[in-house]
Amino acid sequence: MQGQDRHRVIAIDGPAASGKSSVARQLARRLDFVYVNSGAMYRAITWSVLNARIDPADKHRIAELVGDLSLGGVLKDRELHLLVDNVDLTEHLHEDRVNSEVSRVSMVPEVRNVLLQRMRDYANKHDLVVEGRDIGSVVFSDTPYKFYIDASPEVRAQRRAAQGHRDEIARRDRADSSRATSPLIVAKDAEMIDTSNLTIDGVVDEIVARLRRKRFASDLRS
Repeated sequence: MQGQDRHRVIAIDGPAASGKSSVARQLARRLDFVYVNSGAMYRAITWSVLNARIDPADKHRIAELVGDLSLGGVLKDRELHLLVDNVDLTEHLHEDRVNSEVSRVSMVPEVRNVLLQRMRDYANKHDLVVEGRDIGSVVFSDTPYKFYIDASPEVRAQRRAAQGHRDEIARRDRADSSRATSPLIVAKDAEMIDTSNLTIDGVVDEIVARLRRKRFASDLRS
């Protein structure tokens, strides 16, 4: 639950390559909010697991590791970066080995619990646009500003390939939707937007228009 001191949070959820990262980042800039990429946080933990030579299937050792890590955060150009033992791992987050194992590491409840609390701590300090797979359904389930971004499987596969990433969309979807802890679902009060035929600016414009209808703020910029 959100505390009384919590700032405004806009939740942007959706599957891989739906466009949610680009949309969330651009929306945060439009609103002058802080952008949080929850997927990058899970990738940082995944890299740490692999760097420690822990089998991604060994949930017990992963839970022990995440309990021992020192997690912090740094704000760079209004974007929050998770620091692991005071190191920003951004340049490692899309390595092939991380792409291959992030879904398995993300299934570990202790990993999700630690990062959930980290994101809620951020919201006590900043207005946020947070993107991920369970932001509106779990992490900030009581925010009134929830959007689910999607696109056709074909479009998503093309986008992923254009980004130079070689993880397989269907496999990621199955893993994210079937995991026992915080699976990818559409929050019941989320507004859905299909990005298949829209530009990033077009999606952001649509979200801003819907926020206006929710009386989100009087100072929204077009």
